[in-house]
Amino acid sequence: MGIEVGGLIGLLVLIADVWAVINVFQSSAGTGAKVAWIVLILLLPVLGLVIWLLAGPRG
Repeated sequence: MGIEVGGLIGLLVLIADVWAVINVFQSSAGTGAKVAWIVLILLLPVLGLVIWLLAGPRG
């Protein structure tokens, strides 16, 4: 009945994606850019998160 490693990693990715989406909402980027980042993060959870960390909107 232990937690599987895959389930734990999936939970961590979910938490990181939610954190990224919240940060996108709080950024000063335009509406179109926010929508594009959120769609990218939701469609490609791991890759979208990494791309957002490297090139996402700041501030």
